[in-house]
Amino acid sequence: MSDGPAARLQKLFEGHRLTPTQRRIAHCMVRGAADVPFLSSVELAELAGVSQPSVTRFAVALGFDGYPALRRHLREVAPAGQEPQPREDSYNEYQQAVQGEIENLRRLAAMLADPAPVEEAGRLLAGSAPLPVLGLRAASSQARGFAYFAAKVHPDVRLLDEAGSMLADRIDAAATAGATALLCFALPRHPREVVEALDHARAAGLTVVTVADSAFAPVARHSDLLIPAPVGTGLAFDTACAPMLLGRVLLEAMADALPDAQARLEAFDARAVARGLFVE
Repeated sequence: MSDGPAARLQKLFEGHRLTPTQRRIAHCMVRGAADVPFLSSVELAELAGVSQPSVTRFAVALGFDGYPALRRHLREVAPAGQEPQPREDSYNEYQQAVQGEIENLRRLAAMLADPAPVEEAGRLLAGSAPLPVLGLRAASSQARGFAYFAAKVHPDVRLLDEAGSMLADRIDAAATAGATALLCFALPRHPREVVEALDHARAAGLTVVTVADSAFAPVARHSDLLIPAPVGTGLAFDTACAPMLLGRVLLEAMADALPDAQARLEAFDARAVARGLFVE
């Protein structure tokens, strides 16, 4: 598993029950893992959008006497010679948003150095027939994209992208039909309906695999296997390049676990040519 600054912070936070405000601080620290050991409590509070006392309470919740003790610990475990990365002030706001997404993809690549969680997810998804794929509001496009491609290699994919009273019915129907797992895409802001749907799915006996923006997202304790992929926050609306790419990685892992995936792809290509579906 990767042992970079972000990974070490993730390990530090594991096993602690954090409040929503504390999860926000933790998420902020993971995103800026290289710089955090050099920030004051006031600077961290400003970055996370919380109060300075909240940062102090957060450090105490982790078992430290206060934020200075937490910062000393972070400096002790930081690689030798590590310094804060210089900020590039010459970029305009649009370029900064792109640079932020590039950094998110780097973090995703570092996380994938340990492929075990993705491979486990691929086996769970491949073994579920039908396979329900859930994504509401901001995450609906991620779920729809996954479901579109997954249907080319999986025999029965069911997209769940609308909330309401029928959502529980559709989860029940999938479970009755033989589903053993559910894939969820969960992005900020996290709808209450998603949490309720995950709880319902687990009560129905489904194993919940979730792609979320952070290991500390509200859906974390409602999931059996959560794989994080950060979102960009540099624009008015969040950008989700990393979650989209992680979805494609999960597709690859699922296809690897399906014995007839290649045959299904070849059959689809043959039908597409016969029907003239695509313009060459």
